[in-house]
Order: sequence, then C-alpha cells, then structure tokens
Amino acid sequence: MDFEKGMVVRAKAGRDKGKFLVILEIQGGYALIADGRRRRVEHPKRKKLIHLAPTKTVHQGSLETNPKIKQILREFNGG
Repeated sequence: MDFEKGMVVRAKAGRDKGKFLVILEIQGGYALIADGRRRRVEHPKRKKLIHLAPTKTVHQGSLETNPKIKQILREFNGG
C-alpha cells in the first residue's frame, strides 16, 4: 500500500511506537506526521516511511488544525 497525504498510520518504531498519526506531507523516503497533541501541525515529526504501518483510512479534507487531526485520530486511539 502506498503512503499519501492524509493517511492515518501507526508508528512501528521509535518513541511513538504503537501510536496513530496522520501524514501531513511526504518528502522522498520520509513523511511529516502529527497527532495534534504531542506532535502538533506547527512542528511535525519527520519519520522514515519504513517505520510506519499504513491503515486503510485516508482523510481527504483539510489537515491544517490540531483539533481536526485529534478528531480524525479519536476512533483509532480508543476515545
């Protein structure tokens, strides 16, 4: 499965292992990801694509605000 902007992914490695995040942008072999809480839109984390597991969920709307990202991830984080 290919990665794309707006896709919900799960981190497979690193400090955020097991957490769900949203891809804001893809740059070569890296993705800029955010969760709206610890990693906000203003300071996204740069993570290698091999350290991310894709889900089937892709959000097509705007990803410019932290509350919007929190809302998207609410169902994945059990809340």
